[in-house]
Amino acid sequence: MTDNSPPASTHTVDEDALQKLIHLLQATDDPLIQEQALITLSNSAAFSVNQDIIRNLGGLSVIGGMLSDCVPKVKEKALNALNNLSMNIKNQEEIQVYIVQVCRNVESAPLNSDLQLAGLRLLTNMSVTSDYHHKMINSIPRLLHLLSEGTERTQIQVLKVLVNLSANPAMTRHLLRAKVPSLLLLFDNCINRDILLRALVFAANLKKNMNNEDGTMIQDQYSEHSIFSTLCRDSTPFAQKLASLLHHPDTEVKEQVVRILTQ
Repeated sequence: MTDNSPPASTHTVDEDALQKLIHLLQATDDPLIQEQALITLSNSAAFSVNQDIIRNLGGLSVIGGMLSDCVPKVKEKALNALNNLSMNIKNQEEIQVYIVQVCRNVESAPLNSDLQLAGLRLLTNMSVTSDYHHKMINSIPRLLHLLSEGTERTQIQVLKVLVNLSANPAMTRHLLRAKVPSLLLLFDNCINRDILLRALVFAANLKKNMNNEDGTMIQDQYSEHSIFSTLCRDSTPFAQKLASLLHHPDTEVKEQVVRILTQ
């Protein structure tokens, strides 16, 4: 029976085949079949025309429902599919209802796992605009924990989300309140350039938004080890790091350092 297995080809999946894949996901409890169906849907969603078709067939809610699956590989493949589908504004309007679930998946996944990275990639796409940032507020402490504990690959993905959040003035206080004792370690000449540059953009965005506030930043509300404390209140070590980074060989790094120092 060919109906029980996903089509082998991923770039020529037509609407009828996509419908069958979605029905197959609903009908089967076999995680291997679910994985293969999700991989095929994910690959087909790389094409913008299929992003609309999958939404119109009700596929987003079916794939979103797989985020509650107990099999990590199934969850990971569902996140990958939603990540490709989220390149579309109309799809984002439907996918946003799963943001809290995605945050939970990121928090509960093994550190540095493919499942965790898949969740972070989806959060990156869903935070490109500020429309859904409020849904991620409660996950800020956990994201910053991953920034301290994760591998370079995890750190880069976390920083992509944090840079998006930091560009939104409405998120400034939530980010400044968060505690990251090891934040200063990211601002070092020997740090991976992709991590360093994003950490600088994150800090520059926060400094800019603070300066645009109407003087209502109350220092007492920020505790020791908070981002506010590192960047502003006890800022001598941070200033020393920035001074050192002015000699960094990378032009973009130096540009972001100047951006912070001149705000």
